[in-house]
Amino acid sequence: MTLSYLKKHKAWIYTGITVAGLLALLIITFALKKTPSSSLPSIRDYNDIVEEGIIRATTEYNSISFFLEGDTVTGFNYELLQAFAREHNLKVEIHPEMAFNTCLEGLNNGTFDLIANGILATSELKDSLLLTNPIALSRQILIQRKPTSDNDSLYIKSLLDLGQKTIYIPKDSPYMLRLRNLEAEIGDTIYIQEMDKYGSEQLISLVAHGDINYAVCEESIAIAAADSLPQIDISIAIGFTQFYSWAVNKQSPILLDSLNVWIDDFKKRKEYKRIYRKYYQ
Repeated sequence: MTLSYLKKHKAWIYTGITVAGLLALLIITFALKKTPSSSLPSIRDYNDIVEEGIIRATTEYNSISFFLEGDTVTGFNYELLQAFAREHNLKVEIHPEMAFNTCLEGLNNGTFDLIANGILATSELKDSLLLTNPIALSRQILIQRKPTSDNDSLYIKSLLDLGQKTIYIPKDSPYMLRLRNLEAEIGDTIYIQEMDKYGSEQLISLVAHGDINYAVCEESIAIAAADSLPQIDISIAIGFTQFYSWAVNKQSPILLDSLNVWIDDFKKRKEYKRIYRKYYQ
C-alpha cells in the first residue's frame, strides 16, 4: 500500500502495525464514520487514558510529521508519540488527517485526545485549545515556482509583491493569521484561498505542476519537498521562526501537565536531538 493511497483514505493506525494490516483497519474506520454522534467517545483526561492504556492522537500526512518509508511508518511527531507512549506504558492510536479543522472537530468531540501536529501558538487557538510546551522551532515559507526568466511576472522577489496575489493554504490553517498580518504590513490585499481536503504537501505539488501559483507551508516540509520537486522556490520566508506545539482539549488539563513534564525532560536528551536533526536539519 503506497503513501498516495493512504492520503486518499482515513487510516486508523496502531503502534507497531504493519502496512499489510492497514486495509483491515481502514474497514474499521469507515464503519466508525457511520457511528451515530450520540455514541461518540467522551472527552478524556490523562487518568482515563491510563485506565484504557491507549492514547488517541491525530496528525497530518506529510514528510515531516507522519509518513510511510518503504513499509515502515515514521515521522517527527510519530517518533515523539511513540516515545511518550512507551515511557507511560501506553499504546498509540494514530488517526492521520489532512484537514486541520477535522483534527479540531475530533479533539472537541472526544475522538482524539491529542493533536500531534506542529501548531503555532496563536491567540485564536489559545482560546479554544490547551497548547503544550514547544516541541520544535520552524517558520512559514512561500512556495512558488522558480523564475523562467529575469522578467517572470509570476515570481515573487519581495513580500511587497504579494499584494493582489492569491495564496493557497489548508483549510483552517494557522497560516491564515500570519497572512492577514502580512496584508496589513504591506498595505495591500492578499487573496487567501483555503483548501478543504489538501495538506501542505498536496499544495506544494499543485504549485510545482502549475495548477496554482503560490502556497504557504512550514519550512521543514518545504525543504523536504524541494528534494523531489526542484522546480519550486522556497527562498522567501513570510514570518519569523516560531515555536510549534501539540494541543489537547481544554477539559484535559492533567494530560497537558503530563505532556509538558515529559516534553521538557525529553528535549534535554540525546534521543530528542537525534529525532530533531533527522527531520528538521
